[in-house]
Amino acid sequence: MGIIIKPIVTEKLTAQGDKLNRYGFVVDRKANKLQIKEAVETLYGVSVADVNTINYHGKRKQRYTKAGLLRGRMNHFKKAIVTLAGEDKIDFYANI
Repeated sequence: MGIIIKPIVTEKLTAQGDKLNRYGFVVDRKANKLQIKEAVETLYGVSVADVNTINYHGKRKQRYTKAGLLRGRMNHFKKAIVTLAGEDKIDFYANI
């Protein structure tokens, strides 16, 4: 399994990609900033200026159904916000 799991395509991060040249990715929880930087540079062919990471703890969830109370937990994940250097851009929709 690679370092980058999937890109985050939300309205907020898409706007930041256009104006601030920042893009978001869900990454492996054990990856550090240097590994994330290298993975983005090799996968997309861009130069990375900065990497910020955020660890999310999976929250407990429960819902009431006919069968009774169902309990579970969302997954833990790590998010990386990558700032690109210069005029580099990433187009997530190029392969569609």
